[in-house]
Amino acid sequence: MEHDEAKEEQKKISRKKVAVLPWMRNPVDATSFNTCPLTHLPFLNPRLEEALCSNGIDSLFPVQIAVWQETMGPGCFQRDICVNSPTGSGKTLAYALPIVQMLSTRAVKCLRALVVLPTRDLALQVRDVFATIAPAVGLSVGLAVGQSSISDEITMLIGRPKLESGICYDPESRPVELQSAVDILVATPGRLMDHINNTKGFTLEHLRFLVVDETDRLLRESYQSWLPTVLQCTSSSVDGLFSHVSNSLSSGFGPLRTIRRVGVERGFKSKPYPRLVKMVLSATLTQDPSKLAQLDLHHPLFLTTGKIRYQLPEHLVSFKLICEPKLKPLYLVALLQSLKGEKCIVFTSSVESTHRLCTLLKFFGDLGIKIKEYSGHQHQSVRSKTLRGFREGGIQVVVSSDAMTRGMDVEGVRNVINYDKPPYIKTYIHRAGRTARAGNHGRCFTLLHEDEVKQFKKPLKKADIDSCPAYMVPLDSVQYLRSTYDNALEKLKENVEKETLKKQKIGFNSSSKRKR
Repeated sequence: MEHDEAKEEQKKISRKKVAVLPWMRNPVDATSFNTCPLTHLPFLNPRLEEALCSNGIDSLFPVQIAVWQETMGPGCFQRDICVNSPTGSGKTLAYALPIVQMLSTRAVKCLRALVVLPTRDLALQVRDVFATIAPAVGLSVGLAVGQSSISDEITMLIGRPKLESGICYDPESRPVELQSAVDILVATPGRLMDHINNTKGFTLEHLRFLVVDETDRLLRESYQSWLPTVLQCTSSSVDGLFSHVSNSLSSGFGPLRTIRRVGVERGFKSKPYPRLVKMVLSATLTQDPSKLAQLDLHHPLFLTTGKIRYQLPEHLVSFKLICEPKLKPLYLVALLQSLKGEKCIVFTSSVESTHRLCTLLKFFGDLGIKIKEYSGHQHQSVRSKTLRGFREGGIQVVVSSDAMTRGMDVEGVRNVINYDKPPYIKTYIHRAGRTARAGNHGRCFTLLHEDEVKQFKKPLKKADIDSCPAYMVPLDSVQYLRSTYDNALEKLKENVEKETLKKQKIGFNSSSKRKR
């Protein structure tokens, strides 16, 4: 019996051991940097300073200062950068600013920076950040996310040189040279692969910067093997000074050919130069060596915010709300009413749960709160409209699946509500991180049944949260809503039956067409 207990204890210890790569053992702590006014930031291009100030940014947060210090000045970008920093700490501008600064002196336009993100909405948001500063130094930013048709994207990404008027050109002796129309591209993996495989004139041969944002998710899901494809497109052969690269580019780009020589960087043999600089970022960066190996990082520098791996925003307060069995929707409504119209995001465990909960809330009648659904199964235009209404204040509550957990930044979100308990600490961090962003205060409520409380404590300990105080809603508010709740449930049941019949009818019609 004692032997079995000892073996079980040994298993627990083994599970706790995490293989940490040597370069991750002594990270640079970004919290050691103080917030810095733009006027004191060394090397900052005056035009970029002006663009930032015109958008209400007059200082940088610690993580942004830390990345700037490591990438600007003597020896800039000699190492790849890995950032593990809480949500809302300013990671997007942390990489956007130094990249735009470095490219501001470019003479010829070609694709030199690629930012890859897991979702369209997040890519749109990051594109907007670049668009606030890049035009100030004459750089153009492109977007490849599948929001528009691929032909429209090609027109935006690939430019044809203007031919002089009055001169007759022989198309056989002088092929039309295709050139990149953008310096920086923000893309999702699927549409990026479409352009790599099918778009004439699209090349990554001149790429200098690759940003992998929300790294843990992009490494967890293969997305058509986008990462090995990008690394292959940007690598060079040692033989013959990369004759295969120069041959493939000679007709299309002539003087733009990028020759990546080998062994120039002292101390790093067989590394091409000018090498591709990689920046990888997440609020929950993986420590799995096998996953990180996919990135082929070059002498990486690891930036964190403190000693704890899982960090929550500094001004976030977490609460638990204990609910009676089968009455959780009532407690949610009572909670929303007690928050008096403050911006809230309610997270559920699935797309189906999101749809049903949002429908149920609408059947409660006039709650004095505008509530909308947001999930990955909705059309992009519907999601964009909801997000716009939420940002502008016309919508106070968004019920969402985890489509909104990653990186989405909506100003003024005061509360996050976990209607369904997050299964992992990473999920909790990304959900909670939609509030208390950029130094603001926020709250995260998790609705639990009594038997879920003990299980909920375990993942919180990984984020160094020892206690999560209970939040009470007035019981008379819950009781007052009982009759309304019963009617809403009946209407929801009818609605679900109608939607099920509609789906079956659509499925039957489509299958009949296939048989014909």
